[in-house]
Amino acid sequence: VRDESDIRGHRKTYIASMPGRIMSAIKQAGSSNPLLLLDEIDKLGHDYRGDPSSALLEVLDSEQNGEFTDHYIDMPFDLSHFLEVPYDLSQVFFIATANDRSAIPAPLLDRMEIIELASYTREEKLQIARRHLVAKQLKRHGLTQKQLRVPDKALCAIIDFYTREAGVRTLERNIAAICRKAAMKVVEEGPETKISVTPASLEELLGPKKYRDDEMAKGDQVGVTNGLAWTSVGGEMLQVEVAVMEGSGKNQSTGSLGDVMKESVAAAVTYIRTVARQYGISESFYKDKDIHIHFPEGAVPKDGPSAGITTCTALISALSGIPVRHDVAMTGEITLRGRVLPIGGLREKAMAAYKYGMKQVVIPEANLPDLAEVDP
Repeated sequence: VRDESDIRGHRKTYIASMPGRIMSAIKQAGSSNPLLLLDEIDKLGHDYRGDPSSALLEVLDSEQNGEFTDHYIDMPFDLSHFLEVPYDLSQVFFIATANDRSAIPAPLLDRMEIIELASYTREEKLQIARRHLVAKQLKRHGLTQKQLRVPDKALCAIIDFYTREAGVRTLERNIAAICRKAAMKVVEEGPETKISVTPASLEELLGPKKYRDDEMAKGDQVGVTNGLAWTSVGGEMLQVEVAVMEGSGKNQSTGSLGDVMKESVAAAVTYIRTVARQYGISESFYKDKDIHIHFPEGAVPKDGPSAGITTCTALISALSGIPVRHDVAMTGEITLRGRVLPIGGLREKAMAAYKYGMKQVVIPEANLPDLAEVDP
């Protein structure tokens, strides 16, 4: 097209051949009320050529997209009087995905209904691998179920010691690596070869373990409690250790703590001062005792409002000499009056406690409705 006069009378041909992405998807669907997926909408960028998020404000707003006009066709000259043809998008159902909610512009986020999808639990990853991933990789590598067998114990070991992720991509890559080595062995030894993967044989197939679980206490101890934490890749169990020494009333907290956790520790110390007599603790402990509160794995940043009762229990144990049960985990924030506030991520935290063999989990009463999300 050299100039504007070249396409006079050919408006339909021109628009059909160079539509924008939204209109292209409508044409591809062949329907005026399709389902359109906008994948990874948090990766939108903007520069001197335009801002796609501004265009999506009109696209995703059901009150405005009844007369959507695609202004984002790259033209060498102004053809707005040819392209100002409105299209009704109000019947289109849009689904957008994103990994980072904070990266989506606030005005655009306001036009969406947010559905949070939590990370897969260990049990869910096991079922996905058993039902889908193993069969998929066996087929891809030309193997049969008789030639390569990957039992549940081996899959659990892969999940625990070779992956730390919210999804199952790394899990599938590890299963594919096992299949490649099995396929080579079948080629070398013949099609009658049978291979069974065990947790003990994983180091030979996948190399040394990439992740190791913390060693939990085998018996009841004074000043040591089991806490629960939420992470982007699932739940984790977190021990809290407290040491009390003769001193001048200094308090020290270590373990790469964020501001919220430091405030939880301070609130727990203040609350204990108000109830010290009930537990046989000297009411002047804050004057003549030095207290050191430590959250192991100091290289891992920790923050969040759920370590209050864990810290408080460890402090009372260390000051009173009463041991804490090693098979109990707990989560919840504590106030200066001793109230325990609700927390988030109960599903992931409960699965972490189950993974580490805890017999009981102490949760805030306000979180009872969240038990519906926890696996039986």
